[in-house]
Amino acid sequence: MYSRIIGTGRYLPERVLTNADLEKMVDTTDEWIRTRTGIERRHIAADDQTTCDLAEGAVREAMSAAGIGPDDVDMLVVGTTTPDQIFPNVGCLLQKRLGIHGCAAFSVEAACTGFIYALGVADKFIRCGDVKTAVVVGAETLSRIVDWTDRSSCVLFGDGAGAVVLQAADEPGIVSTHLHADGKYKDLLFYPTGVSKKTPDREDMQDVLTMRGNEVFKVAVSTLGRIVDETLEANDLDKHDIDWLIPHQANMRIIKATARKLDMPMERVIVTVQEHGNTSAASVPMALDLAVRDGRIKRGERLLLEAFGGGFTWGSALITY
Repeated sequence: MYSRIIGTGRYLPERVLTNADLEKMVDTTDEWIRTRTGIERRHIAADDQTTCDLAEGAVREAMSAAGIGPDDVDMLVVGTTTPDQIFPNVGCLLQKRLGIHGCAAFSVEAACTGFIYALGVADKFIRCGDVKTAVVVGAETLSRIVDWTDRSSCVLFGDGAGAVVLQAADEPGIVSTHLHADGKYKDLLFYPTGVSKKTPDREDMQDVLTMRGNEVFKVAVSTLGRIVDETLEANDLDKHDIDWLIPHQANMRIIKATARKLDMPMERVIVTVQEHGNTSAASVPMALDLAVRDGRIKRGERLLLEAFGGGFTWGSALITY
């Protein structure tokens, strides 16, 4: 038993924040942002929009593309770092919105790798025969936790959601997933507070997303290089056997470094970072949906999905679409 993707979807908030807009907010320039990140604009959730709102839009698109209804869904898994509330989890909130009842619904918190983690979990449930159809989502409202006075980080992030529908199949599908983490890097990219930790440890620390960018970049490049090797070796493939790379959309320099590792021309890399910024767990499924809908990705092609996030967490998925 395997799982395969039978539908994709995405949702972006209407509000667009351009680099020119950011020039009016912090000491930065469009040229500086483009040169260092490749980002030109990002979407920002409205004041009354939540992560669940964005996720709902993406899931409805994915379910429509898959031709399934609420009664067909056996599991709902959401990767997110920015849930509406601690509980009910975003999966449960989505269930209510979509009219889905009774099946398992939960959230996975693995920062930017959240969708890859959620995909790996859902795939395993289908492989073992417990689930026939699963909805997997990556959704974020990172604008809620960004320090909009910090020019080094606020230029990077945006909001959005992407989703896929997985269904049991006789052939893969999801060929393999590879999930990793190493908490020794916890102080390089983090949000300092939570339910059981109400205040930051240091007096100089704000209650906002905190990142040591240069160090994150170095670890991300080397780690993603290793996950590419691991994925290829596990499936006895050569790097030229991959048709499309769908990377986490964090930074154009990181994306290009991973493409070089695969000896892959940028024409075979799905890139949305210029339009969306870093949308964390939402970035990979949104890029996948875009390329499926515009016809670049076709049935039978081999895709490599990868992501890297705070924790640090990282992972990949090899997929025959």
